[in-house]
Amino acid sequence: MLKHAHFYNRTIRKMIVAFGTLFNDVVLVRYNKTGTEEFERTRVPLSYGSKEKYITRLSSDPTLTKSINVYVPRIAFDLVGINYDSTRKMNTLGKNFAVTQSNAINSQYSPIPYNFEFDMSIFVRNQEDGTQILEQILPFFTPDFTVTADLIPSLGRKYDIPVTLDSVTPQIEYEGDFSTTRLVIWNLTFTMKGWIFPPVNFGTEKLIGRANTNIYVDNRNNVIQKVYVDMNSGNGVYTTGETIRVQRRNTPNKTGTVVYFANNSTGTLVVSEVTDKIDEGDVIVGDYSNATYTVDSVDLQPIKTISLITEVDPITAGPDDDFGFKDTLLEFPDTLE
Repeated sequence: MLKHAHFYNRTIRKMIVAFGTLFNDVVLVRYNKTGTEEFERTRVPLSYGSKEKYITRLSSDPTLTKSINVYVPRIAFDLVGINYDSTRKMNTLGKNFAVTQSNAINSQYSPIPYNFEFDMSIFVRNQEDGTQILEQILPFFTPDFTVTADLIPSLGRKYDIPVTLDSVTPQIEYEGDFSTTRLVIWNLTFTMKGWIFPPVNFGTEKLIGRANTNIYVDNRNNVIQKVYVDMNSGNGVYTTGETIRVQRRNTPNKTGTVVYFANNSTGTLVVSEVTDKIDEGDVIVGDYSNATYTVDSVDLQPIKTISLITEVDPITAGPDDDFGFKDTLLEFPDTLE
């Protein structure tokens, strides 16, 4: 689908289970006529299915005692809608990470916010039973109650999911002349502010153990220039800080100041404050050293002036280990390669 390999996070199923778990321990207690002595205690069964389904089953049993699987009191709930919630949208390119026991890193893009709409119905024989069950639910929704769920176990991250109670309405089914109550139903609607998750990428990310920060200056202007001289074309050693000149017929001399010179096979020469750009084939003469060489090539790449290397210390540290950082700072001309 959409050019992705098959995946199934079971998120919707987990949302349904998390919602149902909130109501799986409701207890109905019946008392004698004076209300002073308990004579029956029942854990109210919880089922997943639509209200109409249970009304149909109950209507087929005039005594409400026919089946052990379908009887009152009972709570039934159903997922009736899933809607995108733009108010909770996160950065689409954001990622969540988790480290496995083998130090591999699982990753996943940000979840997508969806509101899960639930209908819940409480089926009872009389008003007293209904209000007793209702009072075990309503005080906890003010107007929401937060449930925590482990939606993506492979990332080891739990999510707090608000469940909001939207409405409570009674419904009474009468029998015969409206004087006999056949069935009392309390209908509740909820909104669960959940998430739908993209696929998990298993072990595709790596730990960052080293970071390089470099600062460059432009090498294509007269402020500073880097060239390579032909070491076989002349002799001498340029001195740092001395003035160099490039003599040409019928043109003003080019001048500059030596910043760096490598007296080796590379013939690297860095000159600052150049009056005009040095070109390939120019002969450069040092005023103080009298060193003389011909420019073999001009380097147009930016010059690295500062290099900061930050490493995890120790470099073998894992995500859950104690570690520090070690910095290595290089400044020009040590930054020249």
